[in-house]
Amino acid sequence: MLWAAAGAVVLGFFIALEIAARRYGLPGPLTSQAREVVFAPKSGFLLYASMGLMLVVLTWRQRLIAVGAAVGIDIVFLLVRWAADAKPAFGNGALWVLLGCAVIAVTRRTGRERALLLKGVGLGLLLVTGRKTGDTWLLITSKTRPMVLDQYTATADHALGNPSWQVGRIVRASGPIGTHALDYIYIQLALAAVVVAVYQLRHVAAERRFPRHHLVRTFLIIGLIGPGIYMIFPVVGPVFAYGADGGHWALADVWPNTPPPIGAPHPMRFDGITPRNCMPSLHAAWATAIFIHSRKGPRFLRYAGAFWLVATLTATLGFGYHYGVDLIAGVVFSLTTEAAIRSFDRGWDRAGIRLAAYGAAVFAALLVSYRCLPTTMADHPWVFGPLLLLAMASVIHGYVRTAKCWEPVLVPAQRLEAQPELVRAAVARSR
Repeated sequence: MLWAAAGAVVLGFFIALEIAARRYGLPGPLTSQAREVVFAPKSGFLLYASMGLMLVVLTWRQRLIAVGAAVGIDIVFLLVRWAADAKPAFGNGALWVLLGCAVIAVTRRTGRERALLLKGVGLGLLLVTGRKTGDTWLLITSKTRPMVLDQYTATADHALGNPSWQVGRIVRASGPIGTHALDYIYIQLALAAVVVAVYQLRHVAAERRFPRHHLVRTFLIIGLIGPGIYMIFPVVGPVFAYGADGGHWALADVWPNTPPPIGAPHPMRFDGITPRNCMPSLHAAWATAIFIHSRKGPRFLRYAGAFWLVATLTATLGFGYHYGVDLIAGVVFSLTTEAAIRSFDRGWDRAGIRLAAYGAAVFAALLVSYRCLPTTMADHPWVFGPLLLLAMASVIHGYVRTAKCWEPVLVPAQRLEAQPELVRAAVARSR
């Protein structure tokens, strides 16, 4: 019943976004996803990663058949596109396999096996459709929020030493190799999430059930709630508001060479194309979630999670997509969301409620301070800079402390003491 209710809510949400996108003359998430059944997908890697999530519910024989079918279908599509002199692309095969498994679940499975296979297909489709939903959300922000608050965030960012400008110069100095590497890490964040999620779900096929909590849930909920905050605090980012990418809408072409001067900020009008997707930084939130969920994995996965977090934060700043204050808000938002989800799984225990409430209060205080106190923050960087970092650190400390309380307590086995008198008595009886 819970899965059915959640599915109905998600479907209604997708339909609402579809209607909203059609009002602006563009296809919504459902239409975009349906087109990829035949036409070239936007991201083949994402489709295969989504299929990889679904494979966790299958046996090894079924997995080999599914992967072989996906590759075979993609080869056929590639040959057809080559014959039609169209742009080569892949990923259709993975989507066909996902849809085929959904049909098999409905027509050939019953009971728990049907529910398990549908859950696997649902996870895969939610990941790829979530990407389409995000694109539609970004379109809505650009059409409905003509005024942006970049002057406020740029002014508040002086309290942190203008990290986007600092890191932007470093990334430019790294040359094309460093830039391309960071760009690949930035755009393939979902692939990193799938790697961690597959590790967490590796026992699903054997146990025939999903674990209570895993990364995919946090990933999807962050993506569902986060864009709503874009509507409250619309920001386009320094590379657009203060860089060449903003065209004539930019205040000046000074990023990343010269930080903007401190002045009285006010809302500024921007174009109807650029997404208002900076506050909070969802890339920072997602990378933080990946880091948290990779902590229980093997050493390689832990190192990879830490590397992806650092590289993602570097890319968001170095490419001018975010201000430093965006990243702080994104980390707090991620930890608060994770705390709320885990607390819900535990029946809303007191420690979890307290942490979620505290994280939400800190997040709200950050947004209010960025909007109401940016000039004061910029004028006193040695006061407000450490305060911002301490606010984020307090949420991190609270999560780490609370998460330790959630871990099961392992009681060591009692060690049996040697009793020589019993041994001698047994030997005497045996004689």
